[in-house]
Amino acid sequence: MEGCALHPLRSSAVLALATALWLGGCATRAPSLPDGGVPSDGGTGAEEGEIARGLASWYGEPFHGRRTASGEVFDMNELTAAHKTLPFGTRVRVRHASTGKEVTVRINDRGPHVPGRIIDLSQAAASALGIVQSGVGRVVLLRD
Repeated sequence: MEGCALHPLRSSAVLALATALWLGGCATRAPSLPDGGVPSDGGTGAEEGEIARGLASWYGEPFHGRRTASGEVFDMNELTAAHKTLPFGTRVRVRHASTGKEVTVRINDRGPHVPGRIIDLSQAAASALGIVQSGVGRVVLLRD
């Protein structure tokens, strides 16, 4: 069967092109965290101590008095938050990206459970940042 086998030089060129395209695709993809945040690294212009940046939301009344994932009773008037991966008890500074307002919260719950959000703040924390009315806000998470 003539013509069925690829010429060795042609198959090498195809393999080289496929490898270059594959590596090029990997090199241009922006890294992200499992919770949708963007990690800080030297190449992104992130500030020192930055954990992630993205959308924050908040929760309050319907969950007030219920147990959190850490076992604590949720108090919407305390400065607490839910995060998908940070250990319970971790303190995080949350900075509103456009106003610069900051609040320090303690992680005591898991969430948010809405795709694209990186942290769920208690009503008190959301109020301190000025995002209660809008429901969400762009934030930067920083090590405290």
